[in-house]
Amino acid sequence: MKLLIQRVITASVTIDGRVVGQIGPGLLVFLGIDQGDTEKTADTLLEKMLDYRVFPDAGGKMNVSVRASGGAVLLVSQFTLSADTRKGLRPSFSAAAPPREAERLYNYCLECLKSRCTSVASGIFGADMKVMLVNDGPVTFLLEA
Repeated sequence: MKLLIQRVITASVTIDGRVVGQIGPGLLVFLGIDQGDTEKTADTLLEKMLDYRVFPDAGGKMNVSVRASGGAVLLVSQFTLSADTRKGLRPSFSAAAPPREAERLYNYCLECLKSRCTSVASGIFGADMKVMLVNDGPVTFLLEA
């Protein structure tokens, strides 16, 4: 499982010209689900993400988590995070979880976030989404389980 997290001032997901998810300050989280990932994998990685210190404290150091800052989370499924790009000129997705299992774990992650955060928005699994964001910093990290 991979979480590509970006500290944002604002972010939104649009499908067919309609905004389906939008946040103000917080984290835009792209979620890639690999074969063998489980609820336990998700729980561990989500807790790490919620407590990962990427927001500035009073002294300007990255020392505050999204949970402590009261920031929002926008969760977006990102199949391409599972790509193997080491060989050739075309990515291989053989490590990605099958769509049905990936969707089940994506929904699990979304429900977990909703129970742990005050403000959570999302895209729609498998949809053709347009993601807009204003990255703050820029600050981007890849968290892996």
